[in-house]
Amino acid sequence: MSYCAKALLAVLLLLAVQPHAVRAGERKYASWGEIAAEMRAILDDSGKVYEAGDVDKAKARVNDAYFGFYEKMGFERTVLSYISGKRASAVEYKFSLVKKLMTEKAPLDQVNEEIALLGRMLREDANKLDGKEESAAGTFVASLLILVREGFEAILVVAAIAAYLVRSGNGRKTGIVYWSAVFAVAASVILAVAVQYLFEISGADQEILEGAAMLSAVVVLFFVSNWMISKAEADAWKQYIDGKVRDAVAGGSAFALGLAAFLAVFREGAETILFYQALVADTDTHKGMIWYGMAAAAVLLVVLFAAIRYGTIVIPMKPFFIGTSILLFIMSISFAGGGVKELQEADVIGVTPVSWVQSFDLLGIYPTVETLLPQAVMLALAAVSIIHAVRKSRRLRSEMRPA
Repeated sequence: MSYCAKALLAVLLLLAVQPHAVRAGERKYASWGEIAAEMRAILDDSGKVYEAGDVDKAKARVNDAYFGFYEKMGFERTVLSYISGKRASAVEYKFSLVKKLMTEKAPLDQVNEEIALLGRMLREDANKLDGKEESAAGTFVASLLILVREGFEAILVVAAIAAYLVRSGNGRKTGIVYWSAVFAVAASVILAVAVQYLFEISGADQEILEGAAMLSAVVVLFFVSNWMISKAEADAWKQYIDGKVRDAVAGGSAFALGLAAFLAVFREGAETILFYQALVADTDTHKGMIWYGMAAAAVLLVVLFAAIRYGTIVIPMKPFFIGTSILLFIMSISFAGGGVKELQEADVIGVTPVSWVQSFDLLGIYPTVETLLPQAVMLALAAVSIIHAVRKSRRLRSEMRPA
């Protein structure tokens, strides 16, 4: 992301999170333990409703606990900041598992067992969060990790695309990518504010929106990745150097590159704001450290951007473009898993657990068939694309050899 985009992000985040801090004070819960107890009471009630035979109402009560408390009250985001992403994913999937069992009309004892386990997990996390002592260093680190974690993927995509354009002789087109990132930051803030203050949008609808944005990014990133690697292998590099890729970018593919940058930043931006809202609401005495942590994170991301954007100059052309395409493909894999996960949380897609897989947020790997299947399909399609590009390159090289 460009420097102006970073500056805009900092200013807009300040505007977006401050009003929430005031509203957060209106909450009647004095601790995470009280919030966890409220969720457990709702979950216990869902078990009683299920026992009475009303499956839809029982699932709705589970959603009340998840969307009304775990997400809305910032429980999930605080667990991510102070415990781990793996733990947050485990709890989220436990909510989904309870609803899945209810849908399948599983035995009451099994449903109640999972509800009890979920309640224990919530209580354990609340005890850890309530037991943490608020400190300047802890607040600083939490703030830093939010922006680094959420901005890392977006920076990789933007920096890789910008470097690609420069190395392909299309440096003048980088403005499209940078401005796309700036517009994405602005759009993220507008969306976050609209969702929280202007529109009556349910938690499930918000998950659907985020999931749709991620899956849209998957399509664009996958296309861009395959497009890059096809150019990397085509025409034995002679036509590439002579301007084939240059013409392709000028002919409309720059729009796809800009769209990829926009979607990558937009997907991360709105979520980043929500994380900071939760952090501001949960911090009483060291709010200034939030902004210091944000500033430090922005510097780290700028360094990362510069390392990719300028550090790749010394890398030979062909390895650079192949590496860039692989990086964007990995990002598309990550977004695919994350997008499906968002739709699972909204009950749009089912949940089929895979016990031997562990969650790995950075790569969008989660322990369900529904998240892993599209990633496996994408790997297969990428393999076919690479094989085709290599064969085409060999054939062209053979044709170009002197008789």
